[in-house]
Amino acid sequence: MAGKALRLLCVGKLKTVFWKEAANHYLERIGRMRPISVTEIRDADAALAPRARADEESARLCAALESGDYPIALDEGGKTFTSGGFAEMLAAIDQKALGRPCFIIGGPYGLGALGGGIRKAARITVSLSGLTWPHELARVLLLEQIYRAECIRRKIPYHHH
Repeated sequence: MAGKALRLLCVGKLKTVFWKEAANHYLERIGRMRPISVTEIRDADAALAPRARADEESARLCAALESGDYPIALDEGGKTFTSGGFAEMLAAIDQKALGRPCFIIGGPYGLGALGGGIRKAARITVSLSGLTWPHELARVLLLEQIYRAECIRRKIPYHHH
């Protein structure tokens, strides 16, 4: 049951060694089940005010979307899922041929002004939790949940209820 390709569209590179290692660990595992790519866009100028920085990064994320992408934004105000529900959402995108799932992770100040840019482009907005996470950790958490979803779909004994 090879799934469609997945894409992560992220602001900035992972800078901390242990986040890079953790992300690579899950990318390798996911890659055995379905193709996955990561596109990192350049951070906005750190001298900008936080809102202006997030808005500029949102515009860059929009510009990096490709025609076949099915944009899924990560935001603390998005829909929460159980791991099983997240797996079902991914399966539905695959089954309905909606496009390549493209998960979007903003920078340290989020995705920009409410309702603008990348938020408008997103078909779904997902919350990893009601808590706020550093964007580097959010990438690792997302990758782990994608891996878990693929294991659930394939009945691989990784997920425990």
